Amino acid sequence: MSMRVRIRIWGTSSSNVDYVAGQIVEIAKKAGVEVRGPVPLPVKRLVVPLLRLPHGEGTKVYEKWEMRIHKRLVDIAADERVMRQIMRIRVPQDVYIEAEMIRSQQR
Repeated sequence: MSMRVRIRIWGTSSSNVDYVAGQIVEIAKKAGVEVRGPVPLPVKRLVVPLLRLPHGEGTKVYEKWEMRIHKRLVDIAADERVMRQIMRIRVPQDVYIEAEMIRSQQR
């Protein structure tokens, strides 16, 4: 069994999420480490309907505000040098990263 690092990246801006995922893949490929991804995961939509003001007589009118959460998944082989370089990446303010060590089965 070998160890892998599963990196989850998510944020509200798809271009920023893709930028960070691309940098991680580029670092891993330069180091010659096995990479899988970035795998796009389903976009989560957060919708908030609000009653528009003023609402006196007549029909009720709603505004809908929406926020989308874009997600990517990258798997790389666990390598200390690569992880140190990945931790130095400048991440935009609206992007979040989570890394997890997992055991992978050899096929």
